[in-house]
Amino acid sequence: MSTSTISPKVQISSHPLVLSKLTQLRLHDLPAKDFREGIRAIGSMLIYEASRHLPLADVPNLQSPVAPFTGQTIPLRVGLSPILRAGLGLEDAALEMFPEATVLHLGLFRDKVSLQAIEYYSKLPSQVTADIVFLLDPLIATGGTALAAIHMLSEWGLSPSQIKIISVLGSKQGVQHVAEEFPDVEIYIGAVDDILTEKGYISPGLGDAVSRSLMSSSPKHQQHPSLHLHINQ
Repeated sequence: MSTSTISPKVQISSHPLVLSKLTQLRLHDLPAKDFREGIRAIGSMLIYEASRHLPLADVPNLQSPVAPFTGQTIPLRVGLSPILRAGLGLEDAALEMFPEATVLHLGLFRDKVSLQAIEYYSKLPSQVTADIVFLLDPLIATGGTALAAIHMLSEWGLSPSQIKIISVLGSKQGVQHVAEEFPDVEIYIGAVDDILTEKGYISPGLGDAVSRSLMSSSPKHQQHPSLHLHINQ
């Protein structure tokens, strides 16, 4: 990961696997199955990086097949908060890393005219059940949806420093918007594109993550001859 000039809290991936898979995701004719698998793969790598500095606690008096030992565990209660529906593409990857995590679904959609985030679903527990929450939002375009989700988690009782955003791709404008309003929220992102169109699309981007993930059929994909990449590495 490399620290962005946008903010020291914004970490942009420079990993070859992330960048090669992101190149595949950008292709307009990539089949939906491969798109879903690519989102999941990038999510796994970003969550790995985002969890690098989590604290550890010793667990003494354990026994291996050979001898007793002292192990380590993550003492924090971890929450995973996918933004519906796009964030579901990252949920499985996050659960593989944290199978005992609390899942906190947040329902938000972006109005096509105003580009404002509108809340339609939230059933957060009455008491805070997590010490740290990974907010799963594949695309940060305008930043409005991510900001709305952070506000929801903050009203629930989390401080911004307890929230880490996992995102595959963002626009510079959107990521900067989030970083300026919540400078203590860490953002782990695959890449940042410079352009945000008038309609609120990242350019060159990768299109609508939900539509591309849920398509029942896709055009037959012909890999560009210069791309010797495999989405299922």
